[in-house]
Amino acid sequence: MAITEQNRHQLYTRLEEILGREEATVLMEHLPPVGWADVATRRDLEILETRIEALDARFEARLERGLRELQRNLMFGFLAAQTAFVGVVLAVG
Repeated sequence: MAITEQNRHQLYTRLEEILGREEATVLMEHLPPVGWADVATRRDLEILETRIEALDARFEARLERGLRELQRNLMFGFLAAQTAFVGVVLAVG
């Protein structure tokens, strides 16, 4: 059953009759602002956590691959620069 604003108002009116205005207001403020079907459950949060962990693992793996590739490229670049420098030194000498 979906809770409508009319249902909420009727509940507040009845609570006000029984408890008084201030107590009825305090109690109503503890209800979710939407129907219960729209409130996340613990299971929803667990599923979300699992998905975030999977995304995190994929991101870390991708980052690690990228860093390894960058390291390899830098190493070959420095090696090529050193080889060229040695070649120039030998050519001049």
